[in-house]
Amino acid sequence: MFSKSCEYAIRAVIIISKNSKSNLKTNVKEISISAGVPEQYIAKVLQILSKQNIIQSYKGPHGGFFIDEKHQKIKLIEIVTAIDGESLFTSCGLGLHECSEKNPCPLHNSFKGIRNDIKKMLQKTSLNELSENLQESLFKAK
Repeated sequence: MFSKSCEYAIRAVIIISKNSKSNLKTNVKEISISAGVPEQYIAKVLQILSKQNIIQSYKGPHGGFFIDEKHQKIKLIEIVTAIDGESLFTSCGLGLHECSEKNPCPLHNSFKGIRNDIKKMLQKTSLNELSENLQESLFKAK
């Protein structure tokens, strides 16, 4: 459903959020290890999140990424759209470019409901909820 970049972004933001609550900044290497994501890959994702003002960064020897209190309240939909855009909420379930309300594919009506449910869930779920309730041990690839 989400792109790999989006999955990695969500993992990274949760890790940063948890550490930020303890007034800690998290560097790329720590995020890479905790999230189970290659360091160069996660660095690019973090750059996007920083430009979108979802996370903040501080340069220098004691620098790293953090999330201020205001941004702990952001909804998951902001992270998803920052990385994947709006296509998750508008694209065809079969990947057909010509699918529309006027020219629906066989899955159109069913998939439209699923897309709307996903969007509602993302709009309701805050970063704070995720960072408090998700154990980082779930991130590790087996």
